[in-house]
Amino acid sequence: MEKIAPPGQKYKFKVKLEIWEEGMDYCAVPVPAKITATLGTTKAVLVMATVNESAPFKVSLFPVGGGQHYIRIKAKVRKETKTKAGDIVQIQFTVLDRADLTYPNDLLAALRAESLTKEFKALPPGAQNFLLRKIEDAAKPETRKKRIDEAIRAAYLRSRSKLPPHSA
Repeated sequence: MEKIAPPGQKYKFKVKLEIWEEGMDYCAVPVPAKITATLGTTKAVLVMATVNESAPFKVSLFPVGGGQHYIRIKAKVRKETKTKAGDIVQIQFTVLDRADLTYPNDLLAALRAESLTKEFKALPPGAQNFLLRKIEDAAKPETRKKRIDEAIRAAYLRSRSKLPPHSA
């Protein structure tokens, strides 16, 4: 079993903001190899990050192979910090505990209405965090509703996978 950096562990580094994929407004930065090594995992790591003293945002360090992680920097953060691809930015992040989850009230209400709260909370913490971040990142109410519906579908699928096989 991998020994992952403990929640609360803080890191700081400067790096060049890169365009991740040509033709898309998608930027990312590589996490220095020395930091990746101290993380103790080649899997995704949930963190709270800032770019040039931006507002903190929750994001996962995503693995790209060869023991390397990257952090995606959303357009909203780049706009706030007035940065663009090619700029040197200062990244700070704190490792978060994937199991420390905060559920938005509208999601809980929707899950209760479908009797799926227990099933959603039985999803792996990483899956829950991914769905929760998508909900919280929604800019429009209709997008938020679609993402809550997506979380309900995930909980429903979880409930269906626990049913015993049909007997003949």
